[in-house]
Amino acid sequence: MTSRHLPVRIARVDLKAAAVAAGIHPDTLRKFVDLGLVTAHTDHTGSLWFARTVPDRVHTIVRLHSDLAVNYAGIALVLDLLARIEQLEQQRPIRLEGDTSWT
Repeated sequence: MTSRHLPVRIARVDLKAAAVAAGIHPDTLRKFVDLGLVTAHTDHTGSLWFARTVPDRVHTIVRLHSDLAVNYAGIALVLDLLARIEQLEQQRPIRLEGDTSWT
């Protein structure tokens, strides 16, 4: 049973909503899509749709570019490396207290 009073989590957002959530102009978000930094899906009308996680990714892109002066090609590499690190951390067995670290 559903109710119109219960909050609904939307699985995707449009270009304008994603840009507002990320704090950037929609054209900038479109540029990130064109550069392959952000993934978007298109519907039958050609409108761009984004996952709810896009604002976090955009914040990382903006921080790398603005604060650390990384160019967009470098940002793509950094994002790939961060994704790989996250994947490896998820595969890592849980360490018990008292285990020695590899570092």
